[in-house]
Amino acid sequence: METLIEVHGLEKTFTLHNQNSARIAVLNDVTLSVGSGECVALVGPSGAGKSTLLRCLFGNYLASAGAIRLRHEGRWVDLPQSAPREILALRRSTLGYVSQFLRVIPRVPTLDVVAEPLRELGVETASARERAAALLARLHLPERLWHLPPATFSGGEQQRVNIARGLIAEKPILLLDEPTASLDAANAERVAELIDEARRRGAAIVGIFHDTEIRGRVATRLHPVAVEKFEAVA
Repeated sequence: METLIEVHGLEKTFTLHNQNSARIAVLNDVTLSVGSGECVALVGPSGAGKSTLLRCLFGNYLASAGAIRLRHEGRWVDLPQSAPREILALRRSTLGYVSQFLRVIPRVPTLDVVAEPLRELGVETASARERAAALLARLHLPERLWHLPPATFSGGEQQRVNIARGLIAEKPILLLDEPTASLDAANAERVAELIDEARRRGAAIVGIFHDTEIRGRVATRLHPVAVEKFEAVA
């Protein structure tokens, strides 16, 4: 098993400038290692910092201290020390992320929303759309919706589009933030099957799954995230 994610001494503190520069220490001395073929579920109470940790791993939040090393094209990249262009390159080919909410350009058809990550990798348009259609069919999104923008879809339909977009490029590292939150049991099971397939092909997966049945179904191990105390600073 090849290690694809290494986190050492990770800290994340938010400063509330409109509250007398009070500080919230969300993550403190987090250490995490994830290898290919693993699905690590982050566990802990609400507010423990699980989503913050995922956003640090994706580079949306800059770590206050510590290292986040990701295996990218045969070399290690330390995310907090990386230039924006390197983070974008990492996301294009190595680092996938499925958030709780779909954020897309208005008026773009669903088929093209899902196909876009493949197009960014140079896959020809027709082939990318064909693979997008196959994935949407697996997720039971009605074909009549494929050529419509997803902005007006239901929450569950949008989440299936979000999942298809996040998984289509088969990236080596996947971050999943409540991927089944808006889904019924049948559709959640279809997503679990896709997560299993990604893990079996060698992806290193870190996820948040509040659905304990789905978590037990897909996770190879659990990683506790502890709640840090609010820290007031004069």
